[in-house]
Amino acid sequence: MLQLEEKPAAPVERSACAVSEWSGPAREQAVQRMFTAIARFYDLNNSLLSFGLHHRWKRIAASLVPPVTDGRALDIGAGTADLALLIERRMGSKGYVVATDLNDAMLREGARKVARRGLSHRIPCLRANAEDLGFKDESVDAVTAGFCVRNVGNLRQALGEIRRVLKPGGRFVCLEFSQPVRPWLLKLYDWYSFRLLPCIGTLVAHDKTGVYHYLPASIRTFPNQERFSALLREAGFRQVDYRNLSGGIVAIHVAIK
Repeated sequence: MLQLEEKPAAPVERSACAVSEWSGPAREQAVQRMFTAIARFYDLNNSLLSFGLHHRWKRIAASLVPPVTDGRALDIGAGTADLALLIERRMGSKGYVVATDLNDAMLREGARKVARRGLSHRIPCLRANAEDLGFKDESVDAVTAGFCVRNVGNLRQALGEIRRVLKPGGRFVCLEFSQPVRPWLLKLYDWYSFRLLPCIGTLVAHDKTGVYHYLPASIRTFPNQERFSALLREAGFRQVDYRNLSGGIVAIHVAIK
């Protein structure tokens, strides 16, 4: 299994990168409280709010992880483990995927799903911060992230950590909400995100923390496709590309170390 670094982790200087009114530990704590509140309803709301499209998006993202013999993969912000379950089969008969998340409640939901599939030995679920993963340098063949990176406190720090743990030639596949490419779709998406989505999400999850107001705001302020590509290059990835899905509502970035 993947081993943690033996050296002590250096303190991380955090900075807000998604929602400007929050910063540092206060923002991280608020985000964690919100996701804890909705963990039990997360899968249901994902299906309702994306009209079921999130399953297709995740399958396409998983298909961009090359099959490996006895591979080692890391899924950050794994949540309820949908993406980890999809890439597990691409790691070979003796490979595995470590599913990590900072939120205990979400991780428990993911661990239950993995256990129901009889795959706990292939997909260990561990608590870890994307900004300080704690795994050894060059220890994994692939890293995936599904709707996670826009929630980290320090995006550059997280991208640096992802590159650090990847083996040379290893691949980072990032599925994230992005910016629709057509103006009419952007207007429609903004109306849906800021008007309809909070109402549906709050009603279904019985949420009082404001998470379904935070989510569209975090999408609006996240770097668009080209800017995120530039950040990946700045982090040291040698080859970066992206693919828009559903008109750019989501994008899959692929970065190779």
